[in-house]
Amino acid sequence: MTTTTETSARTDWYKVTNVDDVASPALLIYPDRVEENIRRMIQIAGGIDRLRPHMKTNKLPEVIRMQMAQGIMKYKCATIAEAEVAAACAVPDVLLAYQPVGPNVQRLIQLVKKFPSTRFSALVDDRGAVEALSRGAAAAGVTLDLFLDLDCGMHRTGIAPGPDAVALYQLIARSPGLRAAGLHVYDGHIRDSDLARRAAACDAAFAQLESVREQLVDSGLQVPLIVAGGTPTFPIHAKRSGVQCSPGTSVFWDLGYETLLPDLDFLPAVLVLTRVISKPSDRILCLDLGHKAIASEGPHPRVEFLSLPDARATGHSEEHLTIETEHAGDYRVGSTLYGIPWHICPTVALHQEAVVIRNGRAEERWQIVARARTITI
Repeated sequence: MTTTTETSARTDWYKVTNVDDVASPALLIYPDRVEENIRRMIQIAGGIDRLRPHMKTNKLPEVIRMQMAQGIMKYKCATIAEAEVAAACAVPDVLLAYQPVGPNVQRLIQLVKKFPSTRFSALVDDRGAVEALSRGAAAAGVTLDLFLDLDCGMHRTGIAPGPDAVALYQLIARSPGLRAAGLHVYDGHIRDSDLARRAAACDAAFAQLESVREQLVDSGLQVPLIVAGGTPTFPIHAKRSGVQCSPGTSVFWDLGYETLLPDLDFLPAVLVLTRVISKPSDRILCLDLGHKAIASEGPHPRVEFLSLPDARATGHSEEHLTIETEHAGDYRVGSTLYGIPWHICPTVALHQEAVVIRNGRAEERWQIVARARTITI
């Protein structure tokens, strides 16, 4: 958990002087902190060319443009809508880190046609998916770049390293309409708080990818690119030459990773604003921060309130969050609280817009465009 010292050290930065103009619950974004997090990402990576940040966390064209302003030109995304938002920002290289199946095959092909200046690629781990993409691309007269997704221990997506993985990559390389772009691995299961243990587990997992790469090269195939990791293993993969790193959460940061990954020095850059809407007792505050306003897929704490480090959740439902605190008497109905979400990525997706805070004032609103499932395609 965040220590009292850490909490007190960030006492003033989040306060909004015109908070009475902001309806709650609300998502607050602090661009100066986002920009600093981007700078720190680049520093860890050792340069902009090593970065392919995941936009699933922010879903905002404004944040993509902030990253591009610092030179980052390659991105990873999770949905066709996110890919379209990135392409509309003139991003030259977009990886769809989600195997296209069903109608998404044709949607990806439509993206390729609509945004010819953007190089789109996607992950695959299944022979049937490769064959469907090949048929669609060949019929449309386009070429799709595909990365082979390897399962190095997370057991969520990817094909196990071994002969079947080599054979699938070979199928990509010889299929009409397709081009073998390289290898991808996401090691989200490696989350040890101790950096040395995390690095050892990451290295062991990555060795499986290296074995596949060597077999492919020995068979005469090119493996142009390797994309690896997420935020927890970012500083480990950043030390490997020839590997693109894909941190996502680091651009906004959250309580979960702040607690879990003490070695990573990023700033909380997005908060939730909530208000007291009822006081059921002298120790209980009821807030307008229900499941619809903050990610609730995990146990509490789902949020830490910067001015109430002792607050303990006693109930959570669609529209309400009740907390118990010794300091409840300091708050009246209508009082505001600022909180750091435990998991920022799905929290962002719950909000239609973000309120932009500059110099302590709410100045504008950014529409969270890529939370939609469909933009135009």
